[in-house]
Amino acid sequence: MSRMIVTTTPTIEGRKITAYHGIVTGEAILGANIFRDLFAGIRDIVGGRSAAYEEELSKARRTALEEMEERAAALGADAIVAVDLDYEVINNMLMVSASGTAVKLG
Repeated sequence: MSRMIVTTTPTIEGRKITAYHGIVTGEAILGANIFRDLFAGIRDIVGGRSAAYEEELSKARRTALEEMEERAAALGADAIVAVDLDYEVINNMLMVSASGTAVKLG
């Protein structure tokens, strides 16, 4: 299976969108324990940045994007355009959500 094209732009240069399959989303939530665990390892912070926290955010972002791609593939799409990533704090949990439009390319 070829890799799905995922882009924040509304079009893909050199490719024609032949069908729109609708909006697809993916979400990942970091639980409250992640913050306690990260602050327990505060020594990991260098120059105001926490490598452990950044790694967890990166993992959550990858999970949200992969979930969105799976949903688009299930609709028969081979690309997702106009992708937006959002980060929200809900009841001491961090949610990463990805959304975009699943499309078929010609």
